[in-house]
Amino acid sequence: MANRLYESFMGRPQPRQQVAPQPKQNNMFQVMERFNQFKQTLTGNPKDQVMQLLNSGQVSKEQYDQAVQMANTFRSFF
Repeated sequence: MANRLYESFMGRPQPRQQVAPQPKQNNMFQVMERFNQFKQTLTGNPKDQVMQLLNSGQVSKEQYDQAVQMANTFRSFF
């Protein structure tokens, strides 16, 4: 992609660079659909299940903190 600011000051175009194609990103609808599918697999008290995963070592404290942060972000959409 050309840098128009550079071109206007230098009077010549920059060498063109090849840009790797970006992977297709999921849109919010797809994310919500996947979350709803996941939610349907849950049974029992969610807090108890999360604490069980944390206490058993299947989920690290860092993973737990990251999930809490993501949940707080998604909470603003609801």
